Amino acid sequence: MASTAPWTQHKPTALLVLADGTVIEGRGLGAEGEAVGEVCFNTALTGYEEILTDPSYTGQIVTFTFPHIGNVGTNEEDIEDLTPAARAGAIGAVFKAGITDPSNYRAEGGLDQWLKRRGIVAISGVDTRALTAHIRVGGAPNAIVAHAPDGIFDLDELKAKAATWSGLVGLDLAKDVTSGQSSTWTETPWIWNEGYGELAEPDMHIVAVDYGIKRNILRQLAGLGAKVTVVPADMPADDILAMEPDGIFLSNGPGDPAATGEYAVPIIQDLLDADIPVFGICLGHQMLALALGGNTVKMHQGHHGANHPVKDHTTAKVEIVSMNHGFAVDGDTLPDGVEETHVSLFDGSNCGLAITGKPVFSVQHHPEASPGPQDSHYLFRRFANLIRERRGEPALAER
Repeated sequence: MASTAPWTQHKPTALLVLADGTVIEGRGLGAEGEAVGEVCFNTALTGYEEILTDPSYTGQIVTFTFPHIGNVGTNEEDIEDLTPAARAGAIGAVFKAGITDPSNYRAEGGLDQWLKRRGIVAISGVDTRALTAHIRVGGAPNAIVAHAPDGIFDLDELKAKAATWSGLVGLDLAKDVTSGQSSTWTETPWIWNEGYGELAEPDMHIVAVDYGIKRNILRQLAGLGAKVTVVPADMPADDILAMEPDGIFLSNGPGDPAATGEYAVPIIQDLLDADIPVFGICLGHQMLALALGGNTVKMHQGHHGANHPVKDHTTAKVEIVSMNHGFAVDGDTLPDGVEETHVSLFDGSNCGLAITGKPVFSVQHHPEASPGPQDSHYLFRRFANLIRERRGEPALAER
């Protein structure tokens, strides 16, 4: 799977070592050192900065199937983790081509230096098509990516670390990326040539439980007039309800939902008893399913990209969405009274649920579209309408 580019005739400065002993040579980029995690592949053509800063990628090494990564540089507007100093997100990256100088009017710097600052270990010169095929056949492997400018590696040690890493199953990673304390969010979505706005007069209050939340989710909520209070993942339900929210949002995040659910599920169950509108995305969707009595499963290769077709059974429409998850809800385990609202047209896996007769729903995909198409933005309006309906106010148009 190593590249045949001319520079590979010299000593490699980076290695990707899979748990099965496969060794892939390349050129090191970003941070020096090593990072062990699960290797996945992402099929998005744009948005590499948003992908690498998505806290849901914590514990993962992202292989980009698009060959030219870094050509538009980086900037401070496109990061997705809530607390940049914590540097939540992908721990490693795999590229086909080397990083070129940035060419974009929004660029504030190059990707290589940006990777260094964030501590992301990267390797380029890899046959990413072959690596992607390897993952599709064998599943997402555990691996270690190492970068040493002098090209000196202890291969036996790297193989041992890759082979003995425990993997994502059973790991509660939300505790590592959640907010340390409550905070208020009022920034609204980005507008071309203007930047981000600021919510002046909120007309609703949403409490967002942070399992690894993305900034653009918060912006979408604020854009509909919501002041958002972001709270830690383990905040008790009584403390959340004491804030008198109009709605509760369960965020995306990394790791095994069953592990995070050990403390999060009882909180969610108490919140559901309050009969307040609830909306969940990604990990929040999975843990809502657990709270309702369903099960989650580890996927063979996961869904990662901005080109996934999903059908909304409530409208019979098909939308193209962003996905980023290695676990999924087992739709067959959803109890009576819980409706499967969305399904993946790639593999038929569950992508959404709703409680019959209650203002509670969730989706597996990322309707905030960062990166990705905006087909699913209507879901935020659907959530706002549940709040407006509860208050006796007219609904907003979903589209």
